[in-house]
Amino acid sequence: MSELISPILYQLGIGGILGVVVGYAVKKVLKILALIAGLFALTLIYLGYTGIISVNYTNLAGAIGGLLGNLGGASQLLSPIIANLPFGGSFVAGATMGFKKG
Repeated sequence: MSELISPILYQLGIGGILGVVVGYAVKKVLKILALIAGLFALTLIYLGYTGIISVNYTNLAGAIGGLLGNLGGASQLLSPIIANLPFGGSFVAGATMGFKKG
């Protein structure tokens, strides 16, 4: 019985710790990306307002929508997690905790 419990506890511990680290890092990276995107948008708005550039906002919105549509491959991310449920479950729980702490 202890031969079965020990690997599960190991997977839960490692998954939880790695999840916290990854969740924390992801939140920090998302904050930086949001700052960069905001500064870029403000720059475009300012340059458009002053007449330095002419921005076609319809094409810009279409390009952004196409980019976000291509990033929707969540099933490819979840398949390995489901295959390793103890590790995956603790990883997701840890990532949630790390994301909240970040």
